[in-house]
Amino acid sequence: MATDQLKALSGLSNGAKAPVAPQQPLPKIKTVEYFRVKPRWLFVKITDDQGGYGWGEGTLEGHTKAVEGALDEIIERIIGMEADDIEHIWQLIWRLGFYRGGPVFMSALSGIDIALWDLKGRKLGVPIYRLLGGKVRNKVQVYAWIGGDRPSDIENAAKARIQQGLKCVKMNATEDVNWLDSPRVLEGTIERLKIVKSLGLDAGLDFHGRLHKPMAKQLAKALEPYHPLFIEEPLLVEHPEAFKQLAGLTTIPIATGERLYSRWDVKRFLEDASIDILQPDIAHAGGISETKRIAQMAEAYDVAIAPHCPLGPIALAASIQVALSTPNFVIQEMSLGMHYNVEAGEEDLNTYLVDQTVFDIEEGYVKAPIGAGLGIEIDEEVVRRISKDAQPWQCKEFYGPDGSIREW
Repeated sequence: MATDQLKALSGLSNGAKAPVAPQQPLPKIKTVEYFRVKPRWLFVKITDDQGGYGWGEGTLEGHTKAVEGALDEIIERIIGMEADDIEHIWQLIWRLGFYRGGPVFMSALSGIDIALWDLKGRKLGVPIYRLLGGKVRNKVQVYAWIGGDRPSDIENAAKARIQQGLKCVKMNATEDVNWLDSPRVLEGTIERLKIVKSLGLDAGLDFHGRLHKPMAKQLAKALEPYHPLFIEEPLLVEHPEAFKQLAGLTTIPIATGERLYSRWDVKRFLEDASIDILQPDIAHAGGISETKRIAQMAEAYDVAIAPHCPLGPIALAASIQVALSTPNFVIQEMSLGMHYNVEAGEEDLNTYLVDQTVFDIEEGYVKAPIGAGLGIEIDEEVVRRISKDAQPWQCKEFYGPDGSIREW
Protein backbone atom coordinates (compact mmCIF):
# COMPACT_ATOMS: atom_id res chain seq x y z
CA MET A 1 0.00 0.00 0.00
CA ALA A 2 1.30 3.47 -0.89
CA THR A 3 2.56 5.80 1.84
CA ASP A 4 -0.17 8.40 1.13
CA GLN A 5 -2.85 5.74 1.50
CA LEU A 6 -1.37 4.64 4.84
CA LYS A 7 -1.35 8.24 6.07
CA ALA A 8 -4.93 8.75 5.00
CA LEU A 9 -6.11 5.61 6.77
CA SER A 10 -4.29 6.53 9.94
CA GLY A 11 -5.36 10.18 9.91
CA LEU A 12 -1.77 11.37 9.47
CA SER A 13 -2.01 13.01 6.04
CA ASN A 14 -0.64 16.51 5.51
CA GLY A 15 2.07 15.93 8.10
CA ALA A 16 -0.30 15.58 11.06
CA LYS A 17 1.20 13.84 14.09
CA ALA A 18 -0.38 10.86 15.81
CA PRO A 19 -2.39 11.86 18.88
CA VAL A 20 -0.64 11.02 22.13
CA ALA A 21 -2.80 9.56 24.87
CA PRO A 22 -2.52 11.55 28.07
CA GLN A 23 -0.24 9.81 30.55
CA GLN A 24 -2.07 8.56 33.60
CA PRO A 25 -0.51 9.55 36.90
CA LEU A 26 1.11 6.64 38.70
CA PRO A 27 -0.48 5.63 42.00
CA LYS A 28 1.24 6.94 45.10
CA ILE A 29 1.19 5.47 48.58
CA LYS A 30 -1.47 7.31 50.56
CA THR A 31 -1.82 5.34 53.79
CA VAL A 32 -0.12 2.43 55.54
CA GLU A 33 -1.92 0.75 58.43
CA TYR A 34 -1.01 -2.25 60.53
CA PHE A 35 -3.28 -4.51 62.55
CA ARG A 36 -2.34 -6.73 65.46
CA VAL A 37 -4.69 -9.72 65.23
CA LYS A 38 -5.22 -12.99 67.09
CA PRO A 39 -3.72 -15.48 67.60
CA ARG A 40 -0.31 -13.80 67.04
CA TRP A 41 -0.22 -12.17 63.62
CA LEU A 42 0.49 -8.68 62.28
CA PHE A 43 -1.22 -7.56 59.05
CA VAL A 44 -0.32 -4.51 56.95
CA LYS A 45 -2.61 -2.64 54.56
CA ILE A 46 -1.35 -0.12 51.98
CA THR A 47 -3.76 2.17 50.12
CA ASP A 48 -2.80 4.36 47.15
CA ASP A 49 -4.21 7.72 46.09
CA GLN A 50 -6.27 6.09 43.33
CA GLY A 51 -8.22 3.81 45.66
CA GLY A 52 -6.11 0.70 45.17
CA TYR A 53 -5.01 -1.39 48.13
CA GLY A 54 -2.88 -4.37 49.06
CA TRP A 55 -2.40 -6.57 52.14
CA GLY A 56 0.87 -7.75 53.65
CA GLU A 57 1.99 -9.63 56.74
CA GLY A 58 4.92 -8.80 59.00
CA THR A 59 4.29 -11.31 61.77
CA LEU A 60 7.25 -11.98 64.07
CA GLU A 61 6.11 -14.30 66.80
CA GLY A 62 6.69 -12.83 70.25
CA HIS A 63 8.02 -9.49 68.98
CA THR A 64 4.91 -7.73 67.70
CA LYS A 65 5.54 -4.40 69.42
CA ALA A 66 9.10 -4.25 68.09
CA VAL A 67 7.91 -4.75 64.49
CA GLU A 68 5.20 -2.13 64.98
CA GLY A 69 7.90 0.34 66.03
CA ALA A 70 9.95 -0.46 62.94
CA LEU A 71 6.86 0.01 60.76
CA ASP A 72 6.23 3.43 62.30
CA GLU A 73 9.67 4.56 61.12
CA ILE A 74 9.29 3.06 57.65
CA ILE A 75 5.80 4.47 57.07
CA GLU A 76 7.01 8.05 57.50
CA ARG A 77 9.54 7.56 54.72
CA ILE A 78 7.37 5.90 52.06
CA ILE A 79 4.15 7.92 52.14
CA GLY A 80 3.83 9.69 48.77
CA MET A 81 6.18 7.32 46.92
CA GLU A 82 5.04 5.61 43.71
CA ALA A 83 3.50 2.31 44.76
CA ASP A 84 4.66 0.55 41.58
CA ASP A 85 8.32 1.05 42.48
CA ILE A 86 8.51 -2.03 44.68
CA GLU A 87 12.23 -2.65 44.22
CA HIS A 88 13.14 0.99 44.78
CA ILE A 89 11.10 1.06 48.00
CA TRP A 90 12.72 -2.20 49.13
CA GLN A 91 16.19 -0.79 48.51
CA LEU A 92 15.29 2.50 50.20
CA ILE A 93 14.14 0.74 53.35
CA TRP A 94 17.12 -1.64 53.33
CA ARG A 95 19.95 0.75 52.49
CA LEU A 96 19.06 4.21 53.75
CA GLY A 97 18.63 3.18 57.36
CA PHE A 98 22.36 2.35 57.61
CA TYR A 99 21.67 -0.42 60.17
CA ARG A 100 19.90 -3.30 58.51
CA GLY A 101 18.98 -6.94 58.69
CA GLY A 102 17.74 -8.98 61.60
CA PRO A 103 14.27 -10.36 62.33
CA VAL A 104 12.52 -7.18 63.50
CA PHE A 105 13.64 -4.91 60.67
CA MET A 106 13.15 -7.56 57.98
CA SER A 107 9.68 -8.52 59.24
CA ALA A 108 8.56 -4.89 59.00
CA LEU A 109 10.03 -4.71 55.49
CA SER A 110 8.25 -7.97 54.62
CA GLY A 111 4.85 -6.56 55.54
CA ILE A 112 5.39 -3.53 53.30
CA ASP A 113 6.80 -5.54 50.40
CA ILE A 114 4.02 -8.14 50.34
CA ALA A 115 1.35 -5.43 50.46
CA LEU A 116 2.94 -3.57 47.52
CA TRP A 117 3.01 -6.75 45.41
CA ASP A 118 -0.64 -7.42 46.26
CA LEU A 119 -1.57 -3.85 45.34
CA LYS A 120 0.27 -4.10 42.01
CA GLY A 121 -1.27 -7.44 41.12
CA ARG A 122 -4.74 -6.13 41.92
CA LYS A 123 -4.20 -3.01 39.83
CA LEU A 124 -3.10 -5.10 36.83
CA GLY A 125 -5.75 -7.77 37.43
CA VAL A 126 -3.29 -10.68 37.57
CA PRO A 127 -1.94 -13.05 40.25
CA ILE A 128 1.49 -12.13 41.57
CA TYR A 129 3.05 -15.28 40.13
CA ARG A 130 2.33 -13.84 36.67
CA LEU A 131 4.53 -10.87 37.60
CA LEU A 132 7.28 -13.22 38.83
CA GLY A 133 7.64 -14.99 35.48
CA GLY A 134 4.55 -17.17 35.47
CA LYS A 135 3.72 -20.62 36.83
CA VAL A 136 6.04 -23.61 36.76
CA ARG A 137 3.37 -25.78 38.47
CA ASN A 138 -0.41 -25.79 38.87
CA LYS A 139 -0.64 -26.71 42.54
CA VAL A 140 1.47 -26.62 45.69
CA GLN A 141 2.15 -29.53 48.03
CA VAL A 142 1.53 -28.58 51.67
CA TYR A 143 2.06 -29.91 55.17
CA ALA A 144 0.95 -28.90 58.66
CA TRP A 145 2.03 -29.37 62.26
CA ILE A 146 0.93 -32.04 64.69
CA GLY A 147 1.71 -32.38 68.36
CA GLY A 148 2.24 -28.84 69.53
CA ASP A 149 5.27 -27.64 71.43
CA ARG A 150 5.14 -30.63 73.75
CA PRO A 151 3.88 -33.56 71.61
CA SER A 152 1.69 -36.20 73.23
CA ASP A 153 -1.25 -37.74 71.34
CA ILE A 154 0.46 -37.93 67.97
CA GLU A 155 -1.69 -40.71 66.52
CA ASN A 156 -5.02 -38.88 66.82
CA ALA A 157 -3.48 -35.66 65.53
CA ALA A 158 -2.03 -37.46 62.53
CA LYS A 159 -5.38 -39.08 61.71
CA ALA A 160 -7.04 -35.67 61.81
CA ARG A 161 -4.53 -34.37 59.27
CA ILE A 162 -5.28 -37.31 56.99
CA GLN A 163 -8.96 -36.37 57.14
CA GLN A 164 -8.00 -32.85 56.01
CA GLY A 165 -6.36 -34.31 52.89
CA LEU A 166 -2.73 -34.01 53.93
CA LYS A 167 -0.06 -36.51 52.95
CA CYS A 168 2.75 -35.00 55.01
CA VAL A 169 3.07 -33.51 58.50
CA LYS A 170 5.75 -31.99 60.70
CA MET A 171 6.26 -32.43 64.42
CA ASN A 172 8.72 -31.50 67.10
CA ALA A 173 11.52 -34.01 67.34
CA THR A 174 12.17 -33.61 71.04
CA GLU A 175 10.66 -32.33 74.24
CA ASP A 176 13.34 -31.53 76.80
CA VAL A 177 16.95 -32.36 75.99
CA ASN A 178 20.02 -31.05 77.75
CA TRP A 179 23.26 -30.09 76.00
CA LEU A 180 24.45 -33.60 76.80
CA ASP A 181 21.76 -36.02 77.93
CA SER A 182 20.91 -39.67 78.24
CA PRO A 183 20.33 -41.36 74.85
CA ARG A 184 17.06 -42.62 76.33
CA VAL A 185 15.48 -39.18 75.89
CA LEU A 186 15.62 -39.72 72.13
CA GLU A 187 13.57 -42.92 72.18
CA GLY A 188 10.25 -41.06 72.22
CA THR A 189 11.15 -39.33 68.95
CA ILE A 190 11.64 -42.66 67.22
CA GLU A 191 8.35 -44.02 68.54
CA ARG A 192 6.35 -40.97 67.41
CA LEU A 193 7.88 -41.10 63.94
CA LYS A 194 7.06 -44.80 63.65
CA ILE A 195 3.42 -44.13 64.58
CA VAL A 196 3.03 -41.42 61.94
CA LYS A 197 4.76 -43.47 59.26
CA SER A 198 2.51 -46.47 60.03
CA LEU A 199 -0.49 -44.32 59.08
CA GLY A 200 0.94 -43.67 55.62
CA LEU A 201 2.13 -40.11 56.24
CA ASP A 202 5.52 -38.67 55.47
CA ALA A 203 6.93 -36.59 58.31
CA GLY A 204 9.48 -33.87 58.80
CA LEU A 205 11.02 -33.53 62.24
CA ASP A 206 11.67 -30.08 63.68
CA PHE A 207 14.57 -30.04 66.15
CA HIS A 208 13.77 -26.31 66.69
CA GLY A 209 17.42 -25.58 67.42
CA ARG A 210 16.95 -27.29 70.81
CA LEU A 211 19.77 -29.78 70.33
CA HIS A 212 23.50 -29.28 70.36
CA LYS A 213 26.07 -31.38 68.53
CA PRO A 214 26.39 -34.26 71.02
CA MET A 215 22.67 -35.08 70.90
CA ALA A 216 21.95 -33.98 67.33
CA LYS A 217 24.47 -36.46 65.96
CA GLN A 218 22.91 -39.30 67.95
CA LEU A 219 19.35 -38.45 67.00
CA ALA A 220 20.10 -38.07 63.29
CA LYS A 221 21.79 -41.48 63.28
CA ALA A 222 18.92 -43.11 65.17
CA LEU A 223 16.32 -41.65 62.78
CA GLU A 224 17.92 -42.84 59.56
CA PRO A 225 16.26 -46.29 59.44
CA TYR A 226 12.81 -44.60 59.62
CA HIS A 227 13.39 -42.17 56.73
CA PRO A 228 11.99 -38.83 57.88
CA LEU A 229 11.31 -36.41 55.05
CA PHE A 230 13.81 -33.97 56.57
CA ILE A 231 15.23 -32.81 59.88
CA GLU A 232 14.69 -29.09 60.50
CA GLU A 233 16.98 -26.83 62.51
CA PRO A 234 18.96 -29.75 63.94
CA LEU A 235 21.30 -27.05 65.27
CA LEU A 236 21.11 -23.31 65.79
CA VAL A 237 22.03 -21.24 62.74
CA GLU A 238 24.68 -19.49 64.82
CA HIS A 239 26.83 -22.55 64.13
CA PRO A 240 27.16 -23.00 60.34
CA GLU A 241 30.36 -25.04 60.78
CA ALA A 242 28.42 -27.54 62.92
CA PHE A 243 25.81 -27.91 60.16
CA LYS A 244 28.61 -28.89 57.80
CA GLN A 245 29.91 -31.47 60.26
CA LEU A 246 26.44 -32.94 60.76
CA ALA A 247 25.81 -33.08 57.01
CA GLY A 248 28.76 -35.45 56.69
CA LEU A 249 27.30 -37.79 59.30
CA THR A 250 23.76 -38.41 58.02
CA THR A 251 21.89 -39.20 54.82
CA ILE A 252 18.71 -37.45 56.05
CA PRO A 253 18.03 -34.15 54.23
CA ILE A 254 18.89 -31.20 56.47
CA ALA A 255 16.63 -28.14 56.45
CA THR A 256 16.95 -24.70 58.01
CA GLY A 257 16.16 -21.08 57.23
CA GLU A 258 13.40 -19.58 59.36
CA ARG A 259 16.06 -17.65 61.31
CA LEU A 260 17.88 -16.46 58.20
CA TYR A 261 16.55 -13.09 57.10
CA SER A 262 18.27 -12.14 53.83
CA ARG A 263 20.30 -13.51 50.94
CA TRP A 264 23.44 -12.46 52.85
CA ASP A 265 22.45 -14.65 55.80
CA VAL A 266 21.69 -17.54 53.48
CA LYS A 267 24.82 -17.58 51.32
CA ARG A 268 27.15 -19.06 53.95
CA PHE A 269 24.86 -22.11 54.22
CA LEU A 270 24.81 -22.52 50.44
CA GLU A 271 28.49 -22.08 49.74
CA ASP A 272 29.62 -25.01 51.88
CA ALA A 273 26.68 -27.25 50.85
CA SER A 274 25.73 -27.91 54.46
CA ILE A 275 21.97 -27.94 53.90
CA ASP A 276 19.62 -29.62 51.44
CA ILE A 277 16.41 -27.62 52.00
CA LEU A 278 16.16 -23.91 52.64
CA GLN A 279 13.15 -22.63 54.60
CA PRO A 280 12.91 -18.84 54.33
CA ASP A 281 9.91 -17.30 56.05
CA ILE A 282 8.33 -14.74 53.74
CA ALA A 283 7.11 -12.65 56.70
CA HIS A 284 10.63 -12.54 58.22
CA ALA A 285 12.91 -12.50 55.17
CA GLY A 286 12.09 -9.32 53.27
CA GLY A 287 8.80 -10.36 51.72
CA ILE A 288 8.15 -11.64 48.21
CA SER A 289 11.06 -9.71 46.67
CA GLU A 290 13.78 -11.16 48.88
CA THR A 291 12.28 -14.64 49.18
CA LYS A 292 12.27 -14.94 45.41
CA ARG A 293 15.92 -13.85 45.26
CA ILE A 294 16.85 -16.35 47.98
CA ALA A 295 15.10 -19.12 46.05
CA GLN A 296 17.02 -18.28 42.88
CA MET A 297 20.31 -18.32 44.78
CA ALA A 298 19.48 -21.72 46.27
CA GLU A 299 18.71 -23.21 42.86
CA ALA A 300 22.28 -22.49 41.76
CA TYR A 301 23.50 -24.69 44.64
CA ASP A 302 20.96 -27.50 44.01
CA VAL A 303 19.17 -26.63 47.25
CA ALA A 304 15.40 -26.96 47.48
CA ILE A 305 12.99 -24.35 48.85
CA ALA A 306 10.31 -25.27 51.42
CA PRO A 307 9.02 -21.95 52.82
CA HIS A 308 8.47 -21.75 56.55
CA CYS A 309 4.99 -20.44 57.39
CA PRO A 310 3.23 -21.29 60.67
CA LEU A 311 1.63 -17.86 60.25
CA GLY A 312 -1.45 -16.13 58.89
CA PRO A 313 -3.30 -16.31 55.58
CA ILE A 314 -1.48 -13.38 53.97
CA ALA A 315 1.95 -14.90 54.56
CA LEU A 316 0.70 -18.25 53.25
CA ALA A 317 -0.82 -16.68 50.14
CA ALA A 318 2.42 -14.80 49.46
CA SER A 319 4.46 -17.99 49.92
CA ILE A 320 2.22 -19.83 47.46
CA GLN A 321 2.71 -17.10 44.85
CA VAL A 322 6.48 -17.57 45.12
CA ALA A 323 6.17 -21.36 45.18
CA LEU A 324 4.15 -21.41 41.97
CA SER A 325 6.88 -19.50 40.13
CA THR A 326 9.94 -21.25 41.64
CA PRO A 327 11.45 -24.35 39.99
CA ASN A 328 13.27 -25.62 43.11
CA PHE A 329 10.24 -25.36 45.41
CA VAL A 330 9.29 -28.68 47.06
CA ILE A 331 6.69 -28.24 49.84
CA GLN A 332 4.86 -25.46 51.74
CA GLU A 333 4.11 -25.23 55.46
CA MET A 334 0.65 -24.03 56.51
CA SER A 335 -0.91 -23.32 59.92
CA LEU A 336 -4.42 -24.69 59.38
CA GLY A 337 -5.68 -25.95 62.74
CA MET A 338 -2.27 -25.44 64.33
CA HIS A 339 -2.08 -25.91 68.09
CA TYR A 340 -1.71 -22.25 69.00
CA ASN A 341 -4.65 -21.35 66.73
CA VAL A 342 -6.83 -23.90 68.49
CA GLU A 343 -5.72 -22.64 71.90
CA ALA A 344 -6.71 -19.09 70.89
CA GLY A 345 -10.31 -20.11 70.19
CA GLU A 346 -12.00 -19.13 66.95
CA GLU A 347 -9.04 -17.49 65.19
CA ASP A 348 -7.45 -19.77 62.61
CA LEU A 349 -6.01 -19.57 59.11
CA ASN A 350 -9.40 -19.00 57.47
CA THR A 351 -10.86 -16.59 60.06
CA TYR A 352 -9.83 -13.47 58.11
CA LEU A 353 -10.75 -14.71 54.62
CA VAL A 354 -13.87 -13.82 52.64
CA ASP A 355 -13.57 -17.01 50.59
CA GLN A 356 -12.54 -19.73 53.01
CA THR A 357 -12.12 -22.36 50.29
CA VAL A 358 -9.01 -20.81 48.74
CA PHE A 359 -6.65 -22.99 50.81
CA ASP A 360 -8.68 -26.21 50.48
CA ILE A 361 -6.45 -29.29 50.41
CA GLU A 362 -6.90 -32.03 47.81
CA GLU A 363 -4.65 -35.08 47.98
CA GLY A 364 -2.00 -33.10 49.80
CA TYR A 365 -2.05 -30.08 47.47
CA VAL A 366 -3.51 -26.57 47.34
CA LYS A 367 -4.46 -25.38 43.87
CA ALA A 368 -3.00 -22.25 42.34
CA PRO A 369 -5.25 -19.29 43.21
CA ILE A 370 -6.79 -17.49 40.26
CA GLY A 371 -7.59 -14.15 41.89
CA ALA A 372 -5.57 -10.99 41.34
CA GLY A 373 -2.67 -10.09 43.61
CA LEU A 374 -2.25 -12.58 46.43
CA GLY A 375 -5.37 -14.42 45.25
CA ILE A 376 -7.21 -13.96 48.56
CA GLU A 377 -9.72 -11.44 49.88
CA ILE A 378 -9.21 -10.29 53.46
CA ASP A 379 -12.35 -9.61 55.49
CA GLU A 380 -11.37 -6.13 56.66
CA GLU A 381 -14.32 -5.80 59.02
CA VAL A 382 -13.18 -8.90 60.90
CA VAL A 383 -9.56 -7.67 60.97
CA ARG A 384 -10.54 -4.29 62.41
CA ARG A 385 -12.90 -5.80 64.96
CA ILE A 386 -10.44 -8.38 66.30
CA SER A 387 -7.50 -5.97 66.27
CA LYS A 388 -9.26 -3.66 68.75
CA ASP A 389 -8.42 -5.88 71.71
CA ALA A 390 -5.66 -8.15 70.35
CA GLN A 391 -2.73 -8.30 72.75
CA PRO A 392 0.89 -8.94 71.70
CA TRP A 393 1.66 -12.65 71.91
CA GLN A 394 4.56 -13.63 74.16
CA CYS A 395 6.94 -16.47 73.43
CA LYS A 396 6.50 -19.44 75.72
CA GLU A 397 9.18 -20.14 78.29
CA PHE A 398 10.72 -23.59 78.65
CA TYR A 399 13.10 -24.62 81.41
CA GLY A 400 15.05 -27.79 82.09
CA PRO A 401 14.88 -29.75 85.37
CA ASP A 402 17.86 -27.75 86.64
CA GLY A 403 16.10 -24.43 85.97
CA SER A 404 18.20 -23.50 82.94
CA ILE A 405 16.54 -21.97 79.86
CA ARG A 406 15.64 -24.27 76.99
CA GLU A 407 14.98 -23.20 73.38
CA TRP A 408 11.32 -22.49 72.60
